[in-house]
Amino acid sequence: MLTRRNLFLSAAAGAAAGPLWAAGTNDPAAAPVELGDDGLHKQPWFLDSFLELGDDLQMAAESGRNLMVLWEQNGCPYCRELHHVNFQRPEIVDYIEAHYDVIQLDMFGAREVLDFDGQALEERRLAEKWFVNFTPTTILFHRDNAGAGSLRAAETFRLPGYLKPFHYLSALEYVETGDFRNQPFQRHLQDKFERLREQGIDPDVW
Repeated sequence: MLTRRNLFLSAAAGAAAGPLWAAGTNDPAAAPVELGDDGLHKQPWFLDSFLELGDDLQMAAESGRNLMVLWEQNGCPYCRELHHVNFQRPEIVDYIEAHYDVIQLDMFGAREVLDFDGQALEERRLAEKWFVNFTPTTILFHRDNAGAGSLRAAETFRLPGYLKPFHYLSALEYVETGDFRNQPFQRHLQDKFERLREQGIDPDVW
């Protein structure tokens, strides 16, 4: 895992793989995925955090990055799908590594987390406070929200449940590019589809 003191980006992997709209690039057996002692799938680019979320967002912002909080639970089939499908896509992993620090939380976990408002809660209590009802739930925090004193002020965009690769990457782009300030996510997707069609590309949105 990445630590606070080691935030160097890993080298881009799988550069020869096709783009997200190319079919047949999401083989669940493409690479092994580590399973932690907590039963959650792990990625080498997860941040090894002190779980002080205000500080995590501040540190990400100081590096020109955003913060992602990824909620999962042991035995969740769609969490497995996220790791074995979405996180096997070089385009998604490269984009995350370039623009996001990622913290994984357990919806039923007992680790203490310091919320943006300074309240210390176990993961499971924080999940209740944040109305996290599905796993995986991906919550994105734009760097401009560093210093926010509440979840409401800090949160930029939420993905409740599993999104397929095309839409998942589009959500990451929606926040990173700042387009969330200009239009709803559905319109962002429509504009992206239109740009691809103008290039003669029929997106594979699986």
